[in-house]
Amino acid sequence: MPLKPPSYVLKQFDQINTLDIYQILKLRSAVFVSEQNCAYLDLDDIDQQALHLFQKSDDNHIIAYARILPPALSNGQFTSIGRVVVAQSHRQLKLGRALMEAAIDQAQNLYPDHPIKISAQTYLTRFYQSLGFINTGVYYLEDDIPHQEMVYQTN
Repeated sequence: MPLKPPSYVLKQFDQINTLDIYQILKLRSAVFVSEQNCAYLDLDDIDQQALHLFQKSDDNHIIAYARILPPALSNGQFTSIGRVVVAQSHRQLKLGRALMEAAIDQAQNLYPDHPIKISAQTYLTRFYQSLGFINTGVYYLEDDIPHQEMVYQTN
């Protein structure tokens, strides 16, 4: 199914219709719980305070998604991008890079005085470095998956 050039929707939780929120949660569950074989509580009571960035296919299915957390959720210290996910059926289109670039742009535009921090799965280090993130040296296991803290460096 062909896609138009990436166009994204950015909404607060209470602006998302029920079909779209269902598709977002289904996509996150398919990837983070089923594909990664990780039983964890994805519904963490943060979605209601986050901004939700997503892309739909031409047939109106959500195929790429990221959650942007405002600085208020980190004691005003940083903005965070997380729950970055692309539907398995669309990964060959390299939507992850365009999605992260859009999320970085949104975070910088909305919260220009706050650095962006992510919790990256370690196997994606090079991908995030290619986008301008640097490793902070903080490594940890989250749900038995190696992660690291990374911070975006502006030019």
